[in-house]
Amino acid sequence: MLKTNIQSIISLRKLSSSQNASIKGSYDVIIAGGGMVGCTLACAMGKKALLSNLKVLLLEGSLSQRFELKQEYSNRVVALNQNTKSLMKSLQVWEHVEKMRLQPVRYMQVWDACSDALISFSSSDILDDDVAYIVENDVLLHAIDKELKTSDVKNVEIVYGAKIAGYELPQINSQNSESIVKMSNGDTYKCQLLIGADGANSAVRKAMGVQYLSWNYDQMGVVATLHLAEETENTTAWQRFLPTGPVAFLPLDSKRSSLVWSTTHAHAKELLKLPDEQFVDALNDAMWKQYPRRGAVDACTMWVGGLLRRAGLPDGAERQLPPSVRAIAPASRAAFPFAFGHSTKYIAPGVVLVGDAAHRVHPLAGQGVNLGFGDVKDLTDLLADALYTGLDISHHSWLQSYESLRQRHNVPTQLAIDALYRLYSLDIAPLVLVRSLGLQLTNAFHPIKIGLYDDGTPAAQA
Repeated sequence: MLKTNIQSIISLRKLSSSQNASIKGSYDVIIAGGGMVGCTLACAMGKKALLSNLKVLLLEGSLSQRFELKQEYSNRVVALNQNTKSLMKSLQVWEHVEKMRLQPVRYMQVWDACSDALISFSSSDILDDDVAYIVENDVLLHAIDKELKTSDVKNVEIVYGAKIAGYELPQINSQNSESIVKMSNGDTYKCQLLIGADGANSAVRKAMGVQYLSWNYDQMGVVATLHLAEETENTTAWQRFLPTGPVAFLPLDSKRSSLVWSTTHAHAKELLKLPDEQFVDALNDAMWKQYPRRGAVDACTMWVGGLLRRAGLPDGAERQLPPSVRAIAPASRAAFPFAFGHSTKYIAPGVVLVGDAAHRVHPLAGQGVNLGFGDVKDLTDLLADALYTGLDISHHSWLQSYESLRQRHNVPTQLAIDALYRLYSLDIAPLVLVRSLGLQLTNAFHPIKIGLYDDGTPAAQA
């Protein structure tokens, strides 16, 4: 019996030794996913003084590519809010973006095609600061990557072309507190804290085994780069809610805007097939066409408008006219599907989710990537506080604080955006009346409007 036990112990030691020998690297933190959110998180862990001693590995599935700023704009852009700008400035990323290109949004107009109701935002409404900033995805990612590779960041290693085969995560009450990351090429890494920044189809989230609430919208987003009919300052974002979904123009420069047209799958496919000239005609119709109106809705909004004028409040009658489109950039048209997703848990022992791995929203409010950058800021702040007080990097208390803090912010935002989508997806008279009056009254009362802006709900599409 004793001999058998000794042989078992020797076998276990050999197995353990064999496993340790196959470990290519041991890290404090491994970030799975090198998109905008994952790279920003890695950059923050290199820049933040309390985190700069952590040994961090960033695993990026794509190969490293040389960036070249092209004359024509990309058709994929993001609308960054003030919180994201502050984060990027703190990481010295913003200056790289400014040296390339971005366009400030200083005015925004959102209106309903089925009534006269609208809401507008201007830089003067928000303490003379810009409403948002339109930046191409690849420009922002290059700016983050450029700062990540500066001499200021010494503790982050990056593996490009990283194909992850699977994960072994620590279990509750287990003596093993490390996560094992297995690569397709046979390499194996281990870490104290594994962060899933690997997108909506997150393999880290699936390995956690948590419930993921999701559904697909019956919509696709048609994107393109637009050449405007007239050259202007072009710092206005336009969004019109059509019966089939919202269409938005986001400013790029004095002559160009970026299109995001949310519409049905069938209509999106038709739009992609149209010749350029017919597509431009359809686009101008979407912004200018007069849709059938309901007399009762118009009568109610006119009556409320009169009350607001008598009270000295904006009635929404004054509005700017949207631009007309002259042409589209060659080969800039594309389409992608929309979906909702939310992980019921953002954390597990030694594991945490950020960005689209944790939550996904309809882009009508342009908040998807901003929510992800909010995750980055709160995670790094809480982790720094935990280390300062002597807690382990994977201690449950700070992870739980992160989950609670982010879910209290993300879930209401997601539900509000989903409610907006559903409210504007139905062309039923009572709903048209409710949403029109709601938009009209919100626009009239400045504190409510600014509170809505601060929550991120009406921001331009991205």
